[in-house]
Amino acid sequence: MKTKSKNITTLEQFKEKHYGKIGTPKRDELEAGYENFKIGAMIHEARLQKGMTQEQLAEKAGTTKSYISKIENNVKEARFSTLQKIVEIGLEGRLELSIRL
Repeated sequence: MKTKSKNITTLEQFKEKHYGKIGTPKRDELEAGYENFKIGAMIHEARLQKGMTQEQLAEKAGTTKSYISKIENNVKEARFSTLQKIVEIGLEGRLELSIRL
């Protein structure tokens, strides 16, 4: 059986073709947007695992349901201090930060 491997494009190749190499403004914007999306998705998943509504999480973390919704739906970037409250107080979790060089 033959495969069409020559037509397969990796995600990295796609990003380079359409957004440029890492370090270019357009590519950096794409990568930053993806990180914000990931944060929102992780908060959403953790909230569901805890069986909480957005309103319950917001109340516990000292913010609003609207703010939680905007973070989860990648409409708004969370400040680090607010993200820390959401994770540590609201979700009773631990926020870990790393820097890679």
